[in-house]
Amino acid sequence: MLGLIGKKVGMTQVFDEKGKVTPVTVIKVEPNLVVGQRTEDRDGYSAIVLGADEIRPSRATKPYLGQFKELKPQRILYEMRDFEKECNVGDQLGVDLLTDARFLDVVGTSKGKGTQGVMKRWGFGGGRATHGSKFHRENGSTGCSTTPHRTVKGVKMAGRMGRERVTVQNLKVVKVDAEQQIILVKGSVPGTKDGFLVLARSKKKG
Repeated sequence: MLGLIGKKVGMTQVFDEKGKVTPVTVIKVEPNLVVGQRTEDRDGYSAIVLGADEIRPSRATKPYLGQFKELKPQRILYEMRDFEKECNVGDQLGVDLLTDARFLDVVGTSKGKGTQGVMKRWGFGGGRATHGSKFHRENGSTGCSTTPHRTVKGVKMAGRMGRERVTVQNLKVVKVDAEQQIILVKGSVPGTKDGFLVLARSKKKG
């Protein structure tokens, strides 16, 4: 596995040599700091801990600062198992790590939409809007009569929507600009502008 922590800048479009337009998401990848390592002997598995977005020590608690030792504290931490590149604590990894990647899997936190009804949250059709109907946007009956005499778990209802961990797989890499430290991927990725993302080489397409 190879991956980095990036920040979503926004969306734009690019044109190829034939004039075809492609919508792309711009992802900024500041140098990632290797904060820690996990080894088979000590932890039972192999992994590295990457950090991004440096913060002032006064902005963090002492227990949180303890894992950085002599390193500069980072706001975002992410553990990547079975990392394919040899690296040591204190090393910095840049966008050039994914230069030869053709497709990426992107993990982010989706936009929060607050409390929503069943039509927006789950795509329910709702009731008819004419002939005196009083059933329009409700979710309808959720019970099960005498047996089992309750509402079973997992029934789709109104509730909090969004702000969940979302993974989008197999996004095509359109361009990697090592000078500006940005990656352009075809299509959209979850989250708001300036939201942090985890970029990893695609598990299915590489």
